[in-house]
Amino acid sequence: MAFELPATSLELRSRVTDGQLELSLVPVALRAPADNEVVVRIEASPINPSDLGLLIGPADISAAVVSGTAASPVVTAPIPAAFMRAMAPRLNESMPVGNEGAGTVVAAGSAAQGLLGKKVAAIGGAMYSQYRIVKAADCLPLPEGATSADGASCFVNPLTALSMVEVMRDEGHTALVHTAAASNLGQMLNRICLSDGVPLVCIVRSEEQAALLRGQGAQYVVDSSAASFRDDLEAALIATGATIAFDAIGGGKLAGQILTAMEVAANKTAKVYSRYGSSTHKQVYIYGGLDMRPTELNRGFGMAWSVGGWLLTPFLVKIGAARAQGLRERVARELKTTFASHYTREISLAEALQPDIINAYNRRATGEKYLINPHKGA
Repeated sequence: MAFELPATSLELRSRVTDGQLELSLVPVALRAPADNEVVVRIEASPINPSDLGLLIGPADISAAVVSGTAASPVVTAPIPAAFMRAMAPRLNESMPVGNEGAGTVVAAGSAAQGLLGKKVAAIGGAMYSQYRIVKAADCLPLPEGATSADGASCFVNPLTALSMVEVMRDEGHTALVHTAAASNLGQMLNRICLSDGVPLVCIVRSEEQAALLRGQGAQYVVDSSAASFRDDLEAALIATGATIAFDAIGGGKLAGQILTAMEVAANKTAKVYSRYGSSTHKQVYIYGGLDMRPTELNRGFGMAWSVGGWLLTPFLVKIGAARAQGLRERVARELKTTFASHYTREISLAEALQPDIINAYNRRATGEKYLINPHKGA
């Protein structure tokens, strides 16, 4: 029996007004899919750090006010005046949220019938929705026996971790450094590097996180809260020869400390002295913003260095469809091993708008990852 599409799909929206953030659930008209499209009943969608920038941004959730009903709440929270200029491009625009998700294909266009009834992961935004129309090409069929929760985080973290290794190789490096390394993504990267024989230096923020990674086989783990951090980092870089880093922190001194330690490690093997520093190029890519302070660089690392931003989507475009598809296929093959994700709690769309829950997932605490099930309680 054919599935009868509902007339509307409930969708979580984020809107910035004059000095306020507004979060709400909006019914959106649901149409039939085009020839190359499918309708996915979204059953699981993770809250990633990359989602929080759009969902919450700089709003002060501690001062949030809730109105509406339990089933259809509206949350408003103040945005400090200093951040409003940056928010100007999205002023008064109701924006759907959620980069990725997974669920069951309940309707398909004529060219996408092969996906009908299958569980798929999908990417394309607006995944905090009960139903989502996406192109068939943006779907990844899940392996037999995989649940929607298994496939919900198929794209952002797995492809980011894989792409870090690809960038390392493309740019001629042989080992890499990762910060906030006990995160869900960091644990995936550790498993990839162990499998592929890539030396990895993991920078964490506590001994507890260091123990977690060592328990997963990580060899070079450095605790930035330890008094011996600088010496430990230099020793790890000497041992691995890592000259490229991916930094999820962004603000503060860490990027500069990594470059300085790389310079010290490079000079350990230098045959001649140069007043310009080593000729070894040192690279830090900032791909996150866990610390929103300015990035501080204390120029003690010679002249052969770069700091830049890095994003997944432009990199996938750069390497081309065939190579990107190869990365996606590896994710599917290793979905329950290398790329397994674990969640702290499954919440409904309405629960995602409760201030105490918002505060919990907005902490971005290591080991805490929330999963939205848009049909929970529906």
